[in-house]
Amino acid sequence: MVNESSNALSLVSIPLIAGLVPWAGVWPHGLPLFLQLIIAIVVADFGITAAHYYSHRWQWLWRFHAVHHSVERLYGFNGLMKHPLHQSVEALAGISPLLLAGMPADVGVLLALAIAIQLLLQHSNVDLRMGPLRRWLAMAPIHRFHHQKEAGIGDVNFGLFTTLWDRYVFDTAIDDASRRFKPGEFGIGAYPDYPRTYLQQIIEPFRSSAAENQPQLTGSGTIETN
Repeated sequence: MVNESSNALSLVSIPLIAGLVPWAGVWPHGLPLFLQLIIAIVVADFGITAAHYYSHRWQWLWRFHAVHHSVERLYGFNGLMKHPLHQSVEALAGISPLLLAGMPADVGVLLALAIAIQLLLQHSNVDLRMGPLRRWLAMAPIHRFHHQKEAGIGDVNFGLFTTLWDRYVFDTAIDDASRRFKPGEFGIGAYPDYPRTYLQQIIEPFRSSAAENQPQLTGSGTIETN
């Protein structure tokens, strides 16, 4: 309940902060609201993807991100299970450019809703069939590759909404439409006994043991097997 409440408060803060920005910036206010939302999603997706990517490269960020990866069974609420400090890092990376550009409050409301829904869908235990959209949308079948517990193997598919930045910026997109995951394939392989209670997970990033289990990217090059 604490995890979900903190995430909800952070999402609610997006439109509140947007409403306080005193300048119009460069935001395309004349476009239809739907198109403004698409722009906000794409921009936020890049910032969140970048923060996510470097959370698997920089030890100090991984310590906090490990809380999210400690789950061993994916289902909707996993998407909202994050350390509050790491959640703040991702939020700043994704939302700051939009606020500086002058994103209006109504777009902020819709973006907050979109992020909350996408986090649930991306981690859901659903046999989702996306057809040709599978190549471009970072939904559950794609994101499951990211949560594999072996160091390096799961360092793929960092995007929240799309695979655009994985494909064309970070070279970390991977997919195999025939792949089916089984129990025991998720979590942190090097740290199978990661704390499970809320207070222990809040404290764990500050312990030295957390730094010993940082995953490492295996190298560049987009991998596609389908």
